[in-house]
Order: sequence, then C-alpha cells, then structure tokens
Amino acid sequence: MRALRILLSPGLAGAVLLAGCASGRVTLLNDEGVTTSGAVAVLDPKTGAERGQLTAANTWTALRGAKVRAQPSAAHYDVLTSYMPAAPRHYVMYFTEGTTDLTAESVPILEALRKVVTEASDVEITGHTDTVGAAEANDKLSYERAVEIRAALVKKGLPVANARVAGRGEREPRVPTADGVDEPANRRVEVILR
Repeated sequence: MRALRILLSPGLAGAVLLAGCASGRVTLLNDEGVTTSGAVAVLDPKTGAERGQLTAANTWTALRGAKVRAQPSAAHYDVLTSYMPAAPRHYVMYFTEGTTDLTAESVPILEALRKVVTEASDVEITGHTDTVGAAEANDKLSYERAVEIRAALVKKGLPVANARVAGRGEREPRVPTADGVDEPANRRVEVILR
C-alpha cells in the first residue's frame, strides 16, 4: 500500500480520485466553482518522506518511482464528479445587542437562506455573542439566537431533525475583544447549508 497525504484547501470539496493501488496512480481533479487548488502529497511508504505533490487541477502522477511527476490528465471524469455533493453554503446574520432580533441588514440574508432550504437540506446553525454580560447568559443567548433561525427555517418546511443548533456564547469571537466590549460583528449566527 502506498502512503498518500491529502492536503485540501478550505474551499475544496474533495476533488481527488485515487485510482487504486493496482494502477499505482493518483489524480487531482478540478473542483467546479473553486479557483484555488488543493494538493495531494505522495509519501514514501517506508520512510514517510514526501516524494512530491500534485498542486494543479486535472493532473496525475504514477505512485511508483522516487519523485512525483505531474502530467496533464487526458481522462475526463465528468460523470464521476457529477456525483460529488455541492459545496456547503455559508450564511452569517447579525443581531441587536442582548436580543434574538436580527439587524435590518440581516433580514434579507435570512430570506435568501429560506428560499434555498429544502426538506432534504442539512443545516448547522451556531449562535454567538459579544463579550458584554456574564458568560452563562451569553451561552444561553447564543443558543436562543440559533433556535430562532432554526424556527424560521422549520416554518419554511425544513424538518427539525435536519437542523442542528449550538450556542458558543462569547468563546469564538469574529473580532477578538476584551471582556465587556460591545462588538456587533460578534453578535451573530453562522449557518452552514449542505
């Protein structure tokens, strides 16, 4: 078995095709809609030393030999890549201080989200707060914000079971601040839609 280390950029949905050990080949496919490329690092199975990387989309290399030699891929994997899931979509909405009320600027974002959610959608909803107030109160408020967004999506037909909610309180600020600082960018709910 040959050792591979897969290094993918954050936006890359996973456009790597491992053709199997029998063929001794690895291919890095194009990921539609993503302009940055990930990488595939090929490691020596005995020493763990890196033999090289594929960093350009639609290239391949043989796994045997001392070095990686990237070559353009002549094969088209359109049918294979058509089965890949769509990249997750991210939505961020902001709240009025100390409440579960969306800011006026965030209402259109919620409406856009509601238009694309279906019964089959998988949704992660995470609430956050700024550092004003007690940590316990902020945990509760962040969770309540996430629940409010879930309720809006459930009204649109999303099954409750398809929407996971979490409240992170003030632990994951978008803008790091000292305790007790009113920072609007930290009063938010982040939604990942798959």
